[in-house]
Amino acid sequence: MDQASWLEHQWQELYRDRNPLLVTGILAFTMHELVYFGRFIPFLICDFIPYFKQYKIQQNKVNTSADYWKCTKQVLYQHFLFEGPLIFLFHPMASLLAIFFVFEDAYHYAVHRLMHWPPLYKRIHKVHHEYASPFGIAAEYAHPLETSILGFGTIGGPLIYHAVEKYVFHSDRHWQLHLFTMLFWIVCRLCQAIDCHSGYDFPWSLRHFIPFWAGADHHDYHHMAFVGNYASSFRWWDYIFGTDVKYRAYRKKQAEQKRLDQKKKL
Repeated sequence: MDQASWLEHQWQELYRDRNPLLVTGILAFTMHELVYFGRFIPFLICDFIPYFKQYKIQQNKVNTSADYWKCTKQVLYQHFLFEGPLIFLFHPMASLLAIFFVFEDAYHYAVHRLMHWPPLYKRIHKVHHEYASPFGIAAEYAHPLETSILGFGTIGGPLIYHAVEKYVFHSDRHWQLHLFTMLFWIVCRLCQAIDCHSGYDFPWSLRHFIPFWAGADHHDYHHMAFVGNYASSFRWWDYIFGTDVKYRAYRKKQAEQKRLDQKKKL
């Protein structure tokens, strides 16, 4: 038995004589927790190693142990009482669906911008902005309503895609994606969310290789300024609608100051 066959056999054994919804729910929720907290730990370690301070976006802000602990408790509360049920309900729908980053990003931009409407900001979104200098684990530190509403951007893409595929193109099997694909999408979303809240912009950060990728450099400004840069993954919606004008001016000013400082050193 080759490795692929062995893995497939183990996968089948995992579901044999068990409730598939329960198995999938536990598997997806466990993966969510491992990826979410596991992806955050490297950034947490960076906070305690002086060398990495040069890559910290807001170097004058220091997050305390109390900040980390408060955020962790709220995130766990969110995960078990709100995101957990969504994850358990996701598979019955996702087994027919495919996911797109583009849909999530467009949805996130529109809803996130709406969340900054004063009545919604005051009652809902203000919770997420408690940390003006974000750190990875704060990605899902938010009001329960925000978690549920923005969370639809993650499952909405698959729902719409396969609804069109099933009812417009009348395809029941050919384009269906394996659960592994769906889990891979969740991993990608978790890593993206944690990275953009990490507070670090490394030379190897994705935005240095993909110009339209947002990343921490883009989203950190949103937390610092409280407005603008509403998209989650890409930069184009903010650029098209002009909600990144102040951000680009700020970064330009920073770059000019850096050049002046370098000239003074010569």
